Amino acid sequence: MPAEIAGRTAVVGVGVSRFGTFADESPLRLATEAFKAALADAGLAKDAVDGLALNIGWPLGVDYDRFAEALGLDVRFAYQAWTHGRFVGPTLQHAAMAVHAGLARCIACVCGVSFTQQRGLLGGPGDYEGTREEGGTHEENPVYGMTAPAAGAALSCQRYFALYGATSAQLAAVPIAFRKHALLNPQAIMREPLTLEAHQRSRYIIEPLHLYDCCVISDGAAVVLVTTAERARDGARPPVLIAGMQGMRAGREEFLFAPPGLGIHQQRTSRHRPTPDDLPVYRMAGVSQRDVDALYTYDAFSPLVLFVLERFGFCGPGEAAAWIQGGRIELGGELPMNTSGGLLSEAHVSGWNSLVELVRQLRGECGPRQIPDARVAQWATCWGDSIIFRR
Repeated sequence: MPAEIAGRTAVVGVGVSRFGTFADESPLRLATEAFKAALADAGLAKDAVDGLALNIGWPLGVDYDRFAEALGLDVRFAYQAWTHGRFVGPTLQHAAMAVHAGLARCIACVCGVSFTQQRGLLGGPGDYEGTREEGGTHEENPVYGMTAPAAGAALSCQRYFALYGATSAQLAAVPIAFRKHALLNPQAIMREPLTLEAHQRSRYIIEPLHLYDCCVISDGAAVVLVTTAERARDGARPPVLIAGMQGMRAGREEFLFAPPGLGIHQQRTSRHRPTPDDLPVYRMAGVSQRDVDALYTYDAFSPLVLFVLERFGFCGPGEAAAWIQGGRIELGGELPMNTSGGLLSEAHVSGWNSLVELVRQLRGECGPRQIPDARVAQWATCWGDSIIFRR
């Protein structure tokens, strides 16, 4: 199956809504805006879409059937996951596999969120989603009073600092790089330059995470249209092929916001180095880390960037904090990351905004933040899922 599907599906169109704080805009309205933009980008009529894969449902949006009804779609394949960043990769993977299997011709992957309308329900005493998880490998653990994702990221970051001697000043290279990228992106929410001094002076959200180590809380939507590579060749834009995939990981050695070996929750403490069996995405795509022109990840919190670099073998365990210094993950650096500004500076659309950026980079459409001759780009997360795209 992996060899059979590699390069046989493609992204044919992408679209986003406005990003910001919109008290009167529902997730459905924002998702509709992004859906129309994706259709226009692909040069398709809405009747071409016969499948839905949603990251828009409870607790931050609407269900697949209501979306289909509102948009007047005739859907013969539907998949829906929670509005969590960890379901971005799996949702797109489901769409690719369904298209390849002939269950649908063109599937719209849809994410629309309104944190404004959900304010007070997330991360507080009324947060059913946070308390539902009851520990396990999730980053929220209400047994210990950790009812917001930042707590799990801070726990892992504190452990990482203690094990490897990394510092907050080193970590600041992540939000500083992504803010530089956002300054080149007219749609990004955060438009002021960020310095190391400003980062270090900012208040703690939960130690050791400063304000700028935590993502923007915003409203917005993004849509990615997936079809077969053959059909995509007739689209209005150059197709972006899905060359390789690997799934999200779970088990005793996993903690959602930590790489294996960090010793969080039930993990063993070890200097874990990924083996080829840990990284089948490269084998499936026929590339290595050296071939990746740009890396995109879920950056709700700065340390997640360190963890994904180590999990996917771009550097060794405990090395990422030093590895990212000197502009290495900035535009013009060895491995540009999250070139639109990501969740830290562009907007929080669960990571889908970064996938839209990835597609546009491979199509050469990013203007002043364009990576020259970008041919291979990777989506990867610290919980282990990944997709490699190529033009």
